[in-house]
Amino acid sequence: MLVHESDFWVMVLATVLAQLVNLVFLASVFARVPTLNGWSFWAVLALFGIIALSEGIASLLFEGTWRLAANVNLGSLDYMVVRPFPVPLQVTSQALGINGLTNVVNGGLMLGVALARGDVGWSVWHVPLAAVVLASAVAVRVAINLAANAVAFWLTSPTSMFAVAVHQAGDLAKFPLSVYPAGLRLALGVLLPFAFVGTFPMGFVLAVGDHAWLGLLTPLVAVYCWAVALFVFRLGLRRYESAGS
Repeated sequence: MLVHESDFWVMVLATVLAQLVNLVFLASVFARVPTLNGWSFWAVLALFGIIALSEGIASLLFEGTWRLAANVNLGSLDYMVVRPFPVPLQVTSQALGINGLTNVVNGGLMLGVALARGDVGWSVWHVPLAAVVLASAVAVRVAINLAANAVAFWLTSPTSMFAVAVHQAGDLAKFPLSVYPAGLRLALGVLLPFAFVGTFPMGFVLAVGDHAWLGLLTPLVAVYCWAVALFVFRLGLRRYESAGS
């Protein structure tokens, strides 16, 4: 796992420092304002946590998604097409992103602390619902990554800059959707539903925000996102012509 051990530890340190910078920024914001449209420091910290956790899981377990552009351009997708296994499954599982492990740990810690310090009315039904909603939020993130990277079937670049841009847009979900203008709320809630990775599922779990009930739709949104991602992937796969010789 640690073939290049020094690179691994540098990457871990960089990820930890990035999260520390995020926490310092968040603390400085709440040093000036008590809440952000009804969201407390701990509630927004939970948003930071679920975004980092979903990003870490997507990288750790589905790193192969980010290699799709290279596979298409190099023709290495040929091997996957002839195997008796679903091509999307082969693509997403072809590599482990150890770099995601740090985000999983950091995100899990932030989410755990935020939920422990937040005023959550835990009950017998709320615990399993929260677990399903948060797992669905991660599924939404992975599906968006797959759909964005599947654009590589139509592009000629060995790296998918479009997918990188979409990934960076997901950082906007670290803050409540209500702080953004209407156009951006529409984009993050419908077009690229990152709000169902952050605001809506955490709003339901923490009972925060004017539309906390929308968090219950997260499992349905996850199914929809995966259906779209697989449709785009298979549509692109039909036009795949190998790299030639």
